[in-house]
Amino acid sequence: MLTDLLIKSRSYRRFDESVKIPQEILRDLVDATRYCPSAANRQPLKYRLVYETAETAQVFDCLKFAAYLRDWSGPAEGERPTAYIVVLGDETISKFSEVDAGIAMQTILLRATELGFGGCILASVQREKVREILTLDERFKIGYVIALGKPAEVCLIEPLGPDGDIKYYRDADGVHHVPKRSLDDLLV
Repeated sequence: MLTDLLIKSRSYRRFDESVKIPQEILRDLVDATRYCPSAANRQPLKYRLVYETAETAQVFDCLKFAAYLRDWSGPAEGERPTAYIVVLGDETISKFSEVDAGIAMQTILLRATELGFGGCILASVQREKVREILTLDERFKIGYVIALGKPAEVCLIEPLGPDGDIKYYRDADGVHHVPKRSLDDLLV
């Protein structure tokens, strides 16, 4: 059921680093995006798969995880992503790829969840450093990086509190809590 998959697909930031994601699985995740809608059907998105240990370590150093968790600097060794998908907009096809990227990244995360993996979309990226590390052509606008791996944390959805605070947080046991607005709050 799609709703079950949506609830299970969270933004995971800690992974079991001993479980690698094979290139074939990463290709499968990107293959799922071929069926997504695209503005004017231009299909400007391209993807760079990162799964070799040396490259994943370099890309990791270019990312910032979980801005609301001020006392947490990101996944520790042993909890880091084992793969990344760098989402690129090919500007020779279209200068506008943000909507396509959102649809594609959600599709990637849902497919990853379906296959027993998880991930997190990262926008806080040192883009030029990533471009250099991965030797990406200038025609590719680096949009986002999707961190992927086998989740090694519990993420729970909970109702938004009376104070209206939407910030996610971790409790003393390390459980990640994600407040969500109610349906009535969404309907106008």
